[in-house]
Amino acid sequence: MGRVTTLTPVSYAHEHDAMPHHTHRDLRGGGARAAVFGISDGLVTNVSLVLGVAGASPGGAIVRLAGVAGLIAGSFSMASGEYISMTAQRELMERELEVERRSLHRSPEGEAAELRAMYVDRGIDPSVATEMANEVMQDPELALETHAREELGISTQNLGSPWQAAAASFVTFAIGAFIPLAPWLFTSGTAAIVLSVVLGAVASLAVGVVLARFTERPAVVSALRQLAVTAIAAAVTFGIGRAIGAGAG
Repeated sequence: MGRVTTLTPVSYAHEHDAMPHHTHRDLRGGGARAAVFGISDGLVTNVSLVLGVAGASPGGAIVRLAGVAGLIAGSFSMASGEYISMTAQRELMERELEVERRSLHRSPEGEAAELRAMYVDRGIDPSVATEMANEVMQDPELALETHAREELGISTQNLGSPWQAAAASFVTFAIGAFIPLAPWLFTSGTAAIVLSVVLGAVASLAVGVVLARFTERPAVVSALRQLAVTAIAAAVTFGIGRAIGAGAG
């Protein structure tokens, strides 16, 4: 108990003021994750589609049609997939929260003992753990939030937004998919293929760098990884398209 009584509100405030302050980005809504996957998937998908069709030399109009179709279909597919998965995830978490809410209402003593046991397992002194659990159980909303975090690893305050995830996925996929398609709106043939490759490579490196800044990982590694994934997918589909086109001829 000595450890607790020495940490008075005044001394804690002074210690807190002396601590370095930092902030965290809220990633729980689902939009950030959807945006990251969206732009990467859009770029890889459409650079592969555009170059795969171009490899068969069908003419610029066909490549443009395929690229636009890929952009639209992919954007809607990604958005609907994110919406459905996030909705299902949210409904599952809401169900688990309701189970926990009923349990707190029906057996508060048992839930308090469970919370105390979790604190003790983490190395907190049993008497301190008892005080902490009893304090938490005084407030039903705090009790629910604490049990949800400790038992389920979720927050009652933010279960994720399906609409946010869907919108972010739709927009970023479309942006990524438009990049390799853009040259075909103004030119065709070898020039368009070269421009698609160059733009795809530059965009891949840029996406990798952005992801590195977002995740605080080495930028070179992230950029080269994204470039390698895009290049492999584009090379394989272009080769297949070229082989099919030559066979059809």
